[in-house]
Amino acid sequence: MRFSGRTAFVTGASRGIGRAIALALGTEGARVIGTRTGAHGTTDDACHEWVEVDFTNEGQLETCVERVVAIGPDVLVNNAGINRIAPFAEIDPLDFRAIQQVNVFAPFRLCQAAIPAMRARGWGRIVNMSSIWGKIGKAQRGSYSASKFAIDGLTVALAAEHAADGILANSVAPGFIDTELTRRVLGESGIESIVTTIPGHRLGRPEEIARLVLWLASDENSYVSGQNIAVDGGFTRV
Repeated sequence: MRFSGRTAFVTGASRGIGRAIALALGTEGARVIGTRTGAHGTTDDACHEWVEVDFTNEGQLETCVERVVAIGPDVLVNNAGINRIAPFAEIDPLDFRAIQQVNVFAPFRLCQAAIPAMRARGWGRIVNMSSIWGKIGKAQRGSYSASKFAIDGLTVALAAEHAADGILANSVAPGFIDTELTRRVLGESGIESIVTTIPGHRLGRPEEIARLVLWLASDENSYVSGQNIAVDGGFTRV
């Protein structure tokens, strides 16, 4: 029960990687508050409390920020994100702005909201979800890669300023993970093709991402900060 007595705030906790993280934190004793974009009765078990918020909506985002200030979480996991693929010259500026709003600006504001309470208690853990596309590039990922490289820079800035306050901030960069979204976007033939390029020859599992996040967010992590750790079966290293 590494998180007994701790409160964790997890964005995008209703499915996929975020759901796995929320469930794992709860299993280890944390009181978990998660965000989702709407009511999803089948996923109520992932969190003790839910905050319904659309991060593209400025008003809803700021209401969520106020909630985080009031909660004062010990652990903040910025997992919510969106992706829209397009050739660089054809990216809709509105899409580009929306992706930066959800993937970068919302985590920035939530980090600002969480830091005062963490600093006051002299302990806090922030984990921001990056991506392999925040380490390497790929065609038609201009908007998404820009956001994920940015979240890495934001994480480094947090580490530089707040490690001395007992706040450790890291980002995690998942590779190809077996989620409903991955299967919908790639399809079975796409997955068969992708796994041949992964040294592990399989998709990752959400629970494998969750295990790393839990370690980074726990007392066991006492000196790792400012890192962007890939969980990708070796994809970005070979």
